[in-house]
Amino acid sequence: MTSAQRLIIFDVDGTLVDSQRDIIAAMTRAFDGVGLPHPPHSDILSIVGLSLDVAMARLVPDAPEDQRVQMVHGYKDAYIALRAETGAALSSPLYAGAADTLAMLNAVPENILGVATGKSRRGLDKLLAAHGMEQLFLTQQVADFHPSKPHPSMIEAAMRDIGVGPAQTVMIGDTSFDMDMAKAAGVGAIGVSWGYHDISRLHAADRIVDSFPALDEALQDILGARV
Repeated sequence: MTSAQRLIIFDVDGTLVDSQRDIIAAMTRAFDGVGLPHPPHSDILSIVGLSLDVAMARLVPDAPEDQRVQMVHGYKDAYIALRAETGAALSSPLYAGAADTLAMLNAVPENILGVATGKSRRGLDKLLAAHGMEQLFLTQQVADFHPSKPHPSMIEAAMRDIGVGPAQTVMIGDTSFDMDMAKAAGVGAIGVSWGYHDISRLHAADRIVDSFPALDEALQDILGARV
C-alpha cells in the first residue's frame, strides 16, 4: 500500500454495532401506533440501512403517506425511549473485534476513518458518545442530509470532506444497500457476513469477510490494487 491517504468508510447498524433488538422493538411499536400488524423480523432487518421514509414505504407500500409519516415519528420516539432504558452501549453493543480493529486502523497515519449510516445525526451522536468514539471518524454522513442508500451521495460527500478520490476509498457494510452505494460511487466494497443481509445479497462486494481481523488483508488487497 502506498503512503497516500486512504478513506475507510463504515456502515454502523449491522456492521459496527448490533442494534437489531431495539430496531425490531421500535418498529413493532411504530406499527402498533397505527394499528397495523407487525411485519416479520426478517422483513424489518431487510430494510436496515435505508432512510426511515424509504424503509416505511417498502414495509407498507399501500399505506397512505400521512400514516407512513406517523410511523416514522413513532419509530424515532420508540427508539429513543428504548435506548434510554438501557443506554446505547448496551442496546447497540459493538460486534466482537470491532473496537480493536478500529483502533488498529486508526493508528495508521494514512488511514482516515468515516461512517455512512441511515441513522440520524442525533442517533449517531448518541451512539458514538456511548462507545467513546466521538473523535474516531473524521467524516460522518447521516440520513438527515442525504438521499437514502444506495444513492452515492454519502460516499461522495465523505470523499469531498477528506479530499480523496474513489481509488483511495472503500466502503464496509453488511447490506446490499452499502455494496450498491459503493459501486455507484466507484469505490471499493467490502461486505461483512455477520450483519442483517445474507451474504447472497452482497453480490456487488469486492470482498466478503467473516471477522474484523480479516478486514486488514481485504483492505490491503483492495486499496493496494486500486491506489
